[in-house]
Amino acid sequence: MTPNTSLIGTLESFLKLTTSREQAISANMANVDTPGYRTRDINFQGELNKAMSGTLSYSAYGGESAQMTPAVQEVQGLMERPDGNNVSLDREGLLMSETQLQYQIGIQLVKHEFHGLLSAISGGS
Repeated sequence: MTPNTSLIGTLESFLKLTTSREQAISANMANVDTPGYRTRDINFQGELNKAMSGTLSYSAYGGESAQMTPAVQEVQGLMERPDGNNVSLDREGLLMSETQLQYQIGIQLVKHEFHGLLSAISGGS
């Protein structure tokens, strides 16, 4: 079995997006008591589609590494408290669990691809 390099690239984008989304969710949770703070999130499916089509912007931060910069947007339609904050820890906790599960699935798929590469290198034994 030969690993699919385009699949590995897609999985890399998937993992970077899950990491970016987790950071946005963490920022929301950290600002639950900040007056006027507005919940932010990433349109995960939309950003993944952009990454797969090659239209997502990249910013180089030294060397050959590139950091994806998905669009983080304010979430509309959430209930707002009197202080103007609209963060819901229930919502953020659920999204965090979902995002962590997505990340774990992505890691398992990467492992599977690299096990295929190792098998091909060692002659299938």
